[in-house]
Amino acid sequence: MQTASDPRIVAEIWPKGKTLPPPHGDIHAERLFRKQRLAGACRIFARLGYDMGGAGHITVRDPQFADRFWVNPYTVSFGRVCVSNLLLVDHAGQVVEGDGKLNRAAFAIHAQLHRLRPDVMAAAHSHSLHGKAWSTLGRTLDPLTQDACAFFEDHAAFETFSGVVYSEEEGERIGAALGDRKALILQNHGLLTVGASVQSAVWRYIGLENACQVQLMAEAAGKPVPIAPEVARHTRQQVGSEISGIYGFKPYWDDIVSAQPDLLD
Repeated sequence: MQTASDPRIVAEIWPKGKTLPPPHGDIHAERLFRKQRLAGACRIFARLGYDMGGAGHITVRDPQFADRFWVNPYTVSFGRVCVSNLLLVDHAGQVVEGDGKLNRAAFAIHAQLHRLRPDVMAAAHSHSLHGKAWSTLGRTLDPLTQDACAFFEDHAAFETFSGVVYSEEEGERIGAALGDRKALILQNHGLLTVGASVQSAVWRYIGLENACQVQLMAEAAGKPVPIAPEVARHTRQQVGSEISGIYGFKPYWDDIVSAQPDLLD
């Protein structure tokens, strides 16, 4: 997976000569940047209806301590998450900073993801409706649309459901099933996406949920015609990159910050 400092991304040209935004100053500025995007991502999930009680969590690795990550607090609605109530958790499951409750499933899954995938800066998981419905089928998605091509040959299905993920061993199995891909469909459970930034991980979750919805609707209506593999691979390079995730996230970010500036508190 490409990272935000990868020269392949820095050199990637966006329309009118724009490139990836530069690094965000010192370590404190970078930490604040990540926490702000994490809080905004939780608010975006709430707006899109991806919340269900206490289920769901989004994390971002701390820029200074590779074995710590920031996560939304348990039992706090996605729609009420802000920078000040985020938790910093280490890989031993200890809350290093923050006063809220830690979702043990969030720790079990995300600690292993961050450990197994040094390239992953952020991960998103929730129980959104269409992803949850698709997860019952035990299948990966087909490249039915341009947007779905972002996940062609770059997502997998985790075929075992054993209840709420509380054990680190189960988290490790989930990480192994993900491999070097950007997304995982958790059997009878929901969706999981990762990225080299909060922006890409969250945009990929939105895209994966949308792809699940489209395929469910298409198969209910008839027999959908998939995009040819060689075209799907080419399209994945166009719409599935890290930079695509960053720019895909931006309209959601601009809108939520304008409408709910208290998330920055």
